[in-house]
Amino acid sequence: MEITLHPSTSMLDNDPVHEEKDLIDIKAEVTKSTTEFSQVTQSHERWVTLQFTWAGKSFSLDIADSDRVFDLKTTLHELTKVPPERQKILGLVKGKLPPDQGRISDLKLTTGKKFTLLGTPEGDEIKDPSQLENLPDVVNDLDIDFSKDPNAVKRYKNDQRNIRKVKEMTDKLNVNIIHPLREGKKLLVLDIDYTILDTKPLTSGSLPPAECARPKLHEFLEAVYPYYDICIWSQTSWIWLETKLVELGMIGANRNYQISFVLDKTSMFTVFTERDGKPWQHSVKALQIIWNHFPQFNATNTIHVDDLGRNFALNPQCGLKIHPFKNAHTEEAQADRELDKLARYMVYIAPLSDLRSLSHANWKTVLKSLPRS
Repeated sequence: MEITLHPSTSMLDNDPVHEEKDLIDIKAEVTKSTTEFSQVTQSHERWVTLQFTWAGKSFSLDIADSDRVFDLKTTLHELTKVPPERQKILGLVKGKLPPDQGRISDLKLTTGKKFTLLGTPEGDEIKDPSQLENLPDVVNDLDIDFSKDPNAVKRYKNDQRNIRKVKEMTDKLNVNIIHPLREGKKLLVLDIDYTILDTKPLTSGSLPPAECARPKLHEFLEAVYPYYDICIWSQTSWIWLETKLVELGMIGANRNYQISFVLDKTSMFTVFTERDGKPWQHSVKALQIIWNHFPQFNATNTIHVDDLGRNFALNPQCGLKIHPFKNAHTEEAQADRELDKLARYMVYIAPLSDLRSLSHANWKTVLKSLPRS
């Protein structure tokens, strides 16, 4: 796939004076952002230690006021293997426990509070692959565009729990570098499910992996690789992900691109907001987790491509939403050229020193203004 770069003078400033000034401004802004994040992360939080019994055994757990009921249930699951849907919590509060989005601070708990947990733990039995919870979520009807709601983004970023979750995920993450990162390259964070492949026939086995891939997948990756290091971030488990990347020929094959590292669902966390006036929760991919591990990357040189806009909730300025790829067996799907278009756009913007000057929501409009190669 050959792509000719035709940068416009309106987007790329070749004046050395302006370039130096822009670089100074970018460094100052990145430093300011990092300092602000550090200060908020280190702010004081109230924690309580709770005691509970389950199956005749005693346990204790620590939880913060900024946490949600969801986090309490998740911790109980980690300690006992009783999944949230089977948990019955007795004696923690008077009456019914609030819904998952309820804040722990509203429960008015004190250290030493005791309660009882009832529930049957999940088994380790082998399940039918189609029933495994680590397979991709095929539902895509509850998406939201956070680029159109700056107030919602601000609430997400200033939420003490979300800030702490980023730090916890950063501390927990152990990145396995598959191919060394290259100096001076930007970073492409790429989703896999319904972004570069049709997941449904892949998980069911109704189509071979190569026929589930979005057309021009390898050509796209080869086109952008000279400018971007590539990270795959999927909302699935590593076991499933590793197998499919190999089957798709994205890892371990003789290609003119390399995948630098891969993240799975364990690096994501749940956030809480409202949608149409009703409580709503969803998972996010917080790019700050990557940036904390690799300081050479930040909002100025990272682009996140995904078919779900809600995954951009904490970094909407870096997100580029792509049309989901489904029904791979049809002629219409095989005529899909979304990745061909995306490659032209990403190569075109690669020389920019700060990608924040762009609105990726308009990427196709920008593409129409470019001359065809």
